[in-house]
Amino acid sequence: MLFPETIETERLTLEPLCHETVDVFDFYQCCSTHEQGIDEVTRYLPWNPHETVAESKAHIDELERQWEQGNRAQYVIRPKTGEDGAGTIAGAGGLRLDWETQTAKPCIWLRKPFWGRGYSGERAAAVIELAFDQLDLELVAVTIQDGNERSRNAAESYVDSYDGQYDGIIRNSDVRPDGEIIDHHRYTITREQYRQSDGGDRDETAETLSYEQATGRSND
Repeated sequence: MLFPETIETERLTLEPLCHETVDVFDFYQCCSTHEQGIDEVTRYLPWNPHETVAESKAHIDELERQWEQGNRAQYVIRPKTGEDGAGTIAGAGGLRLDWETQTAKPCIWLRKPFWGRGYSGERAAAVIELAFDQLDLELVAVTIQDGNERSRNAAESYVDSYDGQYDGIIRNSDVRPDGEIIDHHRYTITREQYRQSDGGDRDETAETLSYEQATGRSND
């Protein structure tokens, strides 16, 4: 099994975003125009609000395929008991993997009611630990669309905690679904920086990976 089936942090539980763990109709409600604030949520994401349940199903199908191929570990994020909205879908996040360059690229989106709680940084600590301690990759690269200051502030905070750095802005780095050509800011953390930093010492701020053997997943 390449990726952990469950990741536990202080306030969050992360499970593979797949049909086994997520009801497609619930997922559609979170990702569609029916979701309050969805336009703000997707403003800097590489996908538009889902128009149909079939679109949500196809999205989950693709994530399952990438998980099985080892190219992406995408998790559904749920708050734990005691948190507002416990057990509901707060968003999703994980890692895109480029094995050729030994690079992990974290990704996350959160529904608007869950903004401002520090969940992004908590998730980041867990997936950065996954990238370096479990997958033994050489680099974590965080790319943020120019103009997305909220995410840049969050990224700068956790990248700095691992002694990482800002590499600069990449011009014309991608194209959004609507055809807009966008720039990205890039932040990186090397394996050496991670292991030498306080963030890699598993102190009280570090998150814990919890592995649970799942049944019925033949390619894990």
